[in-house]
Amino acid sequence: MNERLWGPKDVAQYLDIPVQTIYQWRTKNYGPPGTRIGKHVRFVPEEVRAWVASLRKDVA
Repeated sequence: MNERLWGPKDVAQYLDIPVQTIYQWRTKNYGPPGTRIGKHVRFVPEEVRAWVASLRKDVA
């Protein structure tokens, strides 16, 4: 894993949704898995991509 971790803004940009949606999803235990590092939330890009792929499988 050489790719840097993503913050909520990066995930929102990747998903083309408002950043506030990322925070709302976290309060509802929905969305891509994130990890708190101190006071910040960070996401592993590959896990975000895997989460999106799992949504496609649910629809198919």
